Amino acid sequence: MKKIKMNINNGITFAEGCEEYILNCKARNLRDGTIKHYRDSIKQILKYIDADTPIESMNKQIIENFIIRLRETGNVNDVSLYTYTRDLKTLMYFFMEQDYIPTFKIKLTKADKQPTETYSDAELKKLLKKPDLKMCNFTEYKSWVIVNFLLSTGIRQHSLINIRIKDVDFENEVVYINVTKNRKPLIVPLNKDILKILTEYLRYRGGEPEDFLFCNAYGKQLVKSTVYHSLFEYNKSRGVEQTGMHRFRHTFAKKWVLMGGNVVTLQKMLGHSSLAITQNYLNMLTCDLKKDVEQFNILREFKNEAIKMK
Repeated sequence: MKKIKMNINNGITFAEGCEEYILNCKARNLRDGTIKHYRDSIKQILKYIDADTPIESMNKQIIENFIIRLRETGNVNDVSLYTYTRDLKTLMYFFMEQDYIPTFKIKLTKADKQPTETYSDAELKKLLKKPDLKMCNFTEYKSWVIVNFLLSTGIRQHSLINIRIKDVDFENEVVYINVTKNRKPLIVPLNKDILKILTEYLRYRGGEPEDFLFCNAYGKQLVKSTVYHSLFEYNKSRGVEQTGMHRFRHTFAKKWVLMGGNVVTLQKMLGHSSLAITQNYLNMLTCDLKKDVEQFNILREFKNEAIKMK
């Protein structure tokens, strides 16, 4: 009989280590979207780091070489470069935790984040104009309701498509968001206007308490691609060329700040786990907010008054 021999070289390759990390993500019950992000990122990383590279040979230099190669041949912007490098750093730290490589610090140069565009007041006026219920179909009407809902709550698309009719509490004027990015349920207050819109919408939508609030033409749960396509067509029909689900969330945050809303309350509304995340969110809006500063220019107001007094 053949004896089992101990394999002294237990080293694994970079590709095998990446798969092990994905399994670890599943074991930690991370969101499907998060796992997909890592899978997509790993595919890009493997274009610049040989899949058969022994993990035990990986060090700081491999990250430096990765950044150089990505800059020279990747044709990616600074934000994408930072994202891929950050994910490689995450993989390296995982390898350290598994004792595949020695522990060492990895410092990344952060890229300036480009502010997400928001809808202008002129665009909002077009998007919020109620369609003629005698002339429109259910899809157009539902899109109008969704636009109003997103601009009233600032919730993410993934949360939106998972709201059930029973989650809207008309008595207490709140909506219960049970599916969130960080898996912590939210209770979001609803203003009088959106409550009135939802009351009317449910008369047309019908359905049982367990049914999804926003559904397709057959009453089934919406998928992300359907929501995006519906809003793309809706925006286009209103003369608004740009469409983006996160654009509504950023518009909500921007308007909240400009109208004097409390930042701590905004944190709760957006479902951020800390005020620092909300602050970072607002920092990304800084460039856009600067455009509105001129409207509230105290110096110019009193300068004009001084000119009149001369």
